[in-house]
Amino acid sequence: MERPVVVSALELQVKARPMPRHVGIIMDGNGRWAESRGLPRLEGHREGSASVREVTRTARRVGIQALTLYAFSSQNWARPAEEVAGLMELLRDYLERERAEILDNGIRLNAVGDVDRLPRYVREPLDRLIADSAHNTGMVLSLALSYGGREEILHAARRMAEAIARGELVASRVEESDFEQFLWTKGLPPLDLMVRTSGELRVSNFLLWQAAYAELCFTDALWPDFRTEEFLRCVSQYQQRERRFGLTSAQVKREDPPQRAKA
Repeated sequence: MERPVVVSALELQVKARPMPRHVGIIMDGNGRWAESRGLPRLEGHREGSASVREVTRTARRVGIQALTLYAFSSQNWARPAEEVAGLMELLRDYLERERAEILDNGIRLNAVGDVDRLPRYVREPLDRLIADSAHNTGMVLSLALSYGGREEILHAARRMAEAIARGELVASRVEESDFEQFLWTKGLPPLDLMVRTSGELRVSNFLLWQAAYAELCFTDALWPDFRTEEFLRCVSQYQQRERRFGLTSAQVKREDPPQRAKA
């Protein structure tokens, strides 16, 4: 249960410090949350959608520029057909139910992943909401759907190879910034913080390229229990860490903060 006074104080504390520009979350533990209560696994995913709404609201309120949620991985297609179908229906329901929330709050919806694999009844409301929110200037909410970090890198490498073959790029002159233009996350701010719920200590093929210098935060809370206070505590952890980007502590302390933020 949320503790209003504690949450309010924590939010004020977080707002007074440098904010991560881009936060990615591996939303894990829905199935275990349901099974521990004797419920079907799908009920855990249904309850988890309430966490999605609350965390999205909180992230926007405190000033985070981009929030990316790992909603459905490339590997999740291998789950039982009944569970996959249920997850697709929940995703469609989320897109329809949250449409007004997203548009009214200036959020721009984005999707990263092999979204062509999604069924039409999911793809259509997804494409519609992405188009209708395209001019919003608030936080970017990205849903990672049919997403895998290795798959993203391979997809980008193939596209870049095609560009080189067409003479649009010279292989010997390709830099990281060139490669990033072919990633699904093109245009998003650098990933500063990656969070995983449920106590698991791995990144599970999520934002592998982008996580190179991200701070990692692991929490034991199952995703349906991960709400405002838990999210703010993860942001607070990030704010207490020293971001060195390969430098020494002494160099970081001498360097101008705005320049460090661009690293």
